[in-house]
Amino acid sequence: MTGSITHIEGIEVGHHTDLDGGTGCTVVLCRQGAVAGVDVRGGAPGTRETDLLGPGRLVQQVHGVLLSGGSAFGLDSAAGVMQYLEERGSGYTMGRRVIPIVPAAIIFDLNLLSDAARPSPKDAYAACERASNGAVDEGSVGAGTGATVAKGRGMRWAIKGGIGTASHDLPGDIRIGAIIAVNSYGGVCDPGSGRVIAGPRLEDGAGMMDPVEAILNGPGPGEPQPGVNTTIGVVATNATLTKDEAHYLARVAHDGLALAIRPCHTMADGDSIFALATGAAAAPPNMTQLGVAATQVVAEAVVRAVQSAVALGGIPAVREL
Repeated sequence: MTGSITHIEGIEVGHHTDLDGGTGCTVVLCRQGAVAGVDVRGGAPGTRETDLLGPGRLVQQVHGVLLSGGSAFGLDSAAGVMQYLEERGSGYTMGRRVIPIVPAAIIFDLNLLSDAARPSPKDAYAACERASNGAVDEGSVGAGTGATVAKGRGMRWAIKGGIGTASHDLPGDIRIGAIIAVNSYGGVCDPGSGRVIAGPRLEDGAGMMDPVEAILNGPGPGEPQPGVNTTIGVVATNATLTKDEAHYLARVAHDGLALAIRPCHTMADGDSIFALATGAAAAPPNMTQLGVAATQVVAEAVVRAVQSAVALGGIPAVREL
């Protein structure tokens, strides 16, 4: 697993990063349109335009996806992506109007540096201006700026999260990639060996706990505060997919979260993954193969997110421990 989601033809990525406020946003643009699906899990999601992606809905394609910090406030920043795309004639044609379709999902990062900082439409517009099909910055940037993980013992012992990306080539010139902003209640483990990469820190700072054991052997009474954790992202392929197949891809992509984030999809999380299919590849895809690849690139993107992150707001990163 190498590369990034921009390895997929027609996909561009741009970030806006606010290190002073501890927040940011990331745009994934598909200016020519892409068939889209979505799968939303966990107990506390924050999303926009997900109903439009459901089977049986009129609109078949989207033109960008916004991943944002700022909790529910961050959903407003999608207006900046719409403005950017409308100005460039990218969108769904309705009479004389072009209406960009821009689904969005948010993470809660208001408790890191500032509970007043949140990405604005202007910030998302700036992220679009920076978008390209080149290398994608990872770690504490964009939607991953204020992300944290391994909060089974509370924020005091958490580790810095971030945003990561990965891609993979399949036979028949089929490609698939993912970009994931990791702000999970659970910790992060190597998807192959199960080795803990980011778990709740020990009091002496000399190591980390297993994130599952930390919860199973924790205080017990009461649930973690809902809404303060969420992992969100996009998987994209150059394959030609129907809307139902795009939904399948979004569903199985969550298996990649479960491989790398432990525990995953808790009542304190609101995990959401969008799937985009640009249709640039002529060969019909093997959907089982594509689903397995989606699982792998998502898991790899999660690992890269925390391994690339840097300390912020007093929360250390794994590279600094």
